[in-house]
Amino acid sequence: MTDMITADLVDLELDLSAETKEAAARSLAERMVALGRVSDLEGFLADVAAREAQMPTGLDGGIGIPHCRSAHVTEPTLAFGRSARGIDFGAPDGPADLIFLIAAPAGADDAHLTILSSLARQLMDAEFTAALRAASDPASAAALIRGDEAVTSPEASAEGRPPQGPSLEAPDPVEPDPVEAASEGAAPVEAASAFRIVAVTSCPTGIAHTYMAAEALENAAREAGVELAVETQGSAGFTRLDPAVVAAADAVVFAHDVPVRDKERFAGKPTVDVGVKAGINRPAELLAEAREKAARGEVTADARTPSPVEEAGESGDGYGTKLRTWLMSGVSYMVPFVAAGGLLIALGFAIGGWKIDKAPSVAEHFIWTDHTSWAALLFQIGGLAFAFLVPVLAGYIAYGMADRPGLVPGFVGGSVAVTIDAGFLGGLAAGLIAGAVVLAVQRVRVPAVLRGIMPVVVIPLISSAVVGFLMFLVVGKPIASLQSALTDWLEGLSGANAIILGVILGLMMCFDLGGPLNKVAYAFAVGGLAHPTDGSLKVMAAVMAAGMVPPLAMALATTVRGRLFTKTERENGKAAWFLGASFITEGAIPFAAADPLRVIPASMAGGAVTGALSMAFGCTLRAPHGGVFVVPLIGQPLLYLVAIAAGVCVSTAVVVVLKGARKTTTPSGDGTDARADAEAAGVAEAVDTKRVPTTA
Repeated sequence: MTDMITADLVDLELDLSAETKEAAARSLAERMVALGRVSDLEGFLADVAAREAQMPTGLDGGIGIPHCRSAHVTEPTLAFGRSARGIDFGAPDGPADLIFLIAAPAGADDAHLTILSSLARQLMDAEFTAALRAASDPASAAALIRGDEAVTSPEASAEGRPPQGPSLEAPDPVEPDPVEAASEGAAPVEAASAFRIVAVTSCPTGIAHTYMAAEALENAAREAGVELAVETQGSAGFTRLDPAVVAAADAVVFAHDVPVRDKERFAGKPTVDVGVKAGINRPAELLAEAREKAARGEVTADARTPSPVEEAGESGDGYGTKLRTWLMSGVSYMVPFVAAGGLLIALGFAIGGWKIDKAPSVAEHFIWTDHTSWAALLFQIGGLAFAFLVPVLAGYIAYGMADRPGLVPGFVGGSVAVTIDAGFLGGLAAGLIAGAVVLAVQRVRVPAVLRGIMPVVVIPLISSAVVGFLMFLVVGKPIASLQSALTDWLEGLSGANAIILGVILGLMMCFDLGGPLNKVAYAFAVGGLAHPTDGSLKVMAAVMAAGMVPPLAMALATTVRGRLFTKTERENGKAAWFLGASFITEGAIPFAAADPLRVIPASMAGGAVTGALSMAFGCTLRAPHGGVFVVPLIGQPLLYLVAIAAGVCVSTAVVVVLKGARKTTTPSGDGTDARADAEAAGVAEAVDTKRVPTTA
């Protein structure tokens, strides 16, 4: 593993080739490509950018640590750059002068990830970072990082301490040790009387921040005279803290950006719950806050543990934002059932004809050589998968609100909605009711002896009974009547009314390109397929057609007017052809992220045209997904393709006009824009006459 970083992967004058974090990542990644460590530069940079979008990777102390796991990485690799001017990686204290690019293969084993986590911990050592800032040549810097060269400092020499150096050799697993000493000058703290804290750290990638937060908390605990045991839930898996250690803890600290696994272990204790960067930047404050909560008897985790959805948001989010997040949770879990069930049903119709829904059960009647039997099999499997739509929607809305205790009443409420024909709207209501009921039950204080059976017996029993009662006898029937009225309204749509609905659905599908409005329109269309009518099939057709427009339009625009787009965007345009044809609206997100004020209006214009034409032509669709690959299942297929083509042309024309209007300088040699144009588009790029780094 000593060749994880070599002198060829070190750039001590990074600021000469990079001024932005995107350019810095590109410059370091090019060194990895040159050594064969990365197989696809643009693909790897896209993975780095995706990780950066989740959370900035700048740390206090002048450190930037962009990192990702990527299928384009052939072996674990580190690249190091040093910038005299500093490069902004989003750290609170300003630009970073030490930049580490960490590349881990998508299937990296535990040893590789342990090595990467060792570097992350070393970055919390001031002597190590000082030595890197003083390194005179790439070979010395690489040796310091590998641990071949000892880290020395004036302070260490004065105190007679031996030089220390980080090691990139895979260390033996280290169990958390209790802190043995109090702060300097204080009397020793007896183990029996020491304040005990357990902590969990995790980040989306599980490579760097997870272990840096653990190191920072351990250092702060050592200085404060606190016994601390940390569980790092990284990519290499995790070893659970000893239950006895958890039981003896006086408080809990969660520093995480992904859900804490098995969080119920920590219920009933004072809890500090923050993002992973807070664990790195202000560990002493978190430990002090945990002690204060314990002194006040503030047992927040017993009342309720935040759900995974809430953990991903900001603590100050309003109810509107939380409601949208809860609904998106349900829809995101529902979509795989939609794709699997809907496409199987569509294939059944394609092979066996429109009367295949009348076929007897294949469990009782199946002829191996008869194609209609196979069609019936596909149709009936798809029907079973499709039957889960509303229960899954309701169950995971409740899960988003109340974590795992919400699943049982959510699924029960969703099943009731199906039973009383309340449909998609009933599922929404059931999920919200189930989550609210569970939250209410969790707020009731119970004796300690009953806490163990609360999540297994009491909460599922009470919440399911309450949700079932409300759905059957109180809110279910009015919602079923509303659902029936909505179905009748869709069935009766014709002429101008149908066209207006098509315009609205097209705008919603293209406004946020896979975001909440897009999902609402899609879920509305899919809900109608549960009990298909001519009106609901037209809605499904309009929604899918409009959703295909943005990526196809961006692909066409990069083809006909490539000089208006950066090199990376032109590469993304090639993939957007397939994504758009497959009805993956998210294929246009890279373009919208770089230039939202031009790309989004253009996409909406084309989506509105396509939605209106699809409804006007009377196109229908029984499959909830598939794009052009399910054209044989579409009613009026040729006119359907005309509607899509018209919308794509409109979006392409609008985006070309808008981008062309903002061109005020001459394009650079490779067809990409100069700095002023890139900044106008919202993308900071470093201009070089030979190479212009772009956002992945």
